[in-house]
Amino acid sequence: MAEDPNLNMALEAVLRDRDDLYRRLMRAERKLKEMSDLQAMKDSYEARLSEKDRIIEAKDKAIESKDNRIASLERKVEYLERKVWGAMSEKRRLPDDPNQLKLDFGESDMTPEEEEAVRQAIKEVSEYRQVKVREHEKKVPVRQKLPEHLRREEEHIYPEGYLGNEDQWVLFDETETSEHLEYKPAELYVRVTIRHKGMRKDTNRIITAPVKNEPIPKSYASASLLTELMVGKYVDHLPFYRQIQMFKRIGISLPPSSIEAWFHEVADLMRPAYYRLKELVLSSDYVQSDETTIPIINNEKHQTIKGYLWLVRSVTGNQVFFFYHDGSRSMKVALELFKGYQGAIQTDGYTGYGILEKTKGIIIICCWAHARRYFERALKHDKARAEYALTMIGMLYDVERIADDDNMNEQQRMELRKRLAYPIICSFEKWCLTEYGKVLPKSPIGQAMNYFLNHVRQLAHYTMDGKYCIDNNLIENSVRPVAIGRLCSVQHKRPYVGIIFMLA
Repeated sequence: MAEDPNLNMALEAVLRDRDDLYRRLMRAERKLKEMSDLQAMKDSYEARLSEKDRIIEAKDKAIESKDNRIASLERKVEYLERKVWGAMSEKRRLPDDPNQLKLDFGESDMTPEEEEAVRQAIKEVSEYRQVKVREHEKKVPVRQKLPEHLRREEEHIYPEGYLGNEDQWVLFDETETSEHLEYKPAELYVRVTIRHKGMRKDTNRIITAPVKNEPIPKSYASASLLTELMVGKYVDHLPFYRQIQMFKRIGISLPPSSIEAWFHEVADLMRPAYYRLKELVLSSDYVQSDETTIPIINNEKHQTIKGYLWLVRSVTGNQVFFFYHDGSRSMKVALELFKGYQGAIQTDGYTGYGILEKTKGIIIICCWAHARRYFERALKHDKARAEYALTMIGMLYDVERIADDDNMNEQQRMELRKRLAYPIICSFEKWCLTEYGKVLPKSPIGQAMNYFLNHVRQLAHYTMDGKYCIDNNLIENSVRPVAIGRLCSVQHKRPYVGIIFMLA
């Protein structure tokens, strides 16, 4: 059978079409596979990018946290360096930039009358500042004469060869005299008390001399020895161990256990005097209060813990007592300490006193020295705002200097404060309210403004009465002896620490 050419051609065409379709199908499958691989790669890359973004974000947060930590530590180091080597006073008479003295009322909501009162107050205070510096005469050191009340013991020194050969010499009445201050160490002696017996002839009654009252019964410690020990520890800040060594040098060894027992006995003896002192201080209508830390030995835990000692000072009576409540600094201690008190309490802004302000009859006054300290620490971080704040606070202290220089009484001082200090405080408050939104709240200047704005009402209370102080420095001066001689109590819950501290 002969082949049909047309059929062969048709068959070849079909085969070519099939091959072409197969090749296109294979290319399509390869492209589909490639596209599938690309999508997987894309998903993989996107996942890796997302993970990388998360890692970068976490690292950024860690870096930000560390930067904040570093900034905080740098501020603490600056503060400690200043405490150790720098000037301790926060007083700044004038700012480095004279323009800081100029006031800008543009963004404040003060009335024209308030603005004029502030301008007049600042003008008067500024004029007071412009005083001439007195010329200081150079003082030549002069040897002070020894006190006349001291006993004099004369020591005669003769020319060499005079003694034993007086008949060969002519001794002049003219002499040369010099004085030297001598010191005789403390002396320990034993006082022996002998009680005699006797019989009255008319009654035949045998009588023995009465027993002399001693501070501690059945103890050889006299009042003078106990006084020396307690004054040495709480006034001169000499630990008992060091005093024991001092007594050994003059020939007596005192057991530490005996001194410890004497300490508790003396504290009990002073308890009535302590309660009377506390009663006298709290009877005043104006007191200052502060707290300080003391290390307390806890025998149960066998470790030293941090406790707090409270101080209360009567400003008008110049009396101080110390209060110890298991080393606590909680609000309930303030409530217990000032229970029934009526009057003004000046503090450093510690929140534990906040509940007292809600008590009827109590006024809380805050300390301008503490407010000034916050702005002084912000000088290196925001010099312009910090210097402006320090200038305004400095003017308040200048008002006090004006009153001191003119020897004003309480009434005159109160009127001066209302006329000069109060308008300055109002202007300073408006400025802080305006500027606070422009600074970071956790920055040093933000913290300073926040402290001031939270306590501005209590800070302004000192203008209400001329007897109130502008700051809490008097009570802080009373804290210094405690800081010099930190006390370690024998037991954590013994109340003796608050009683014995009245010696300081």
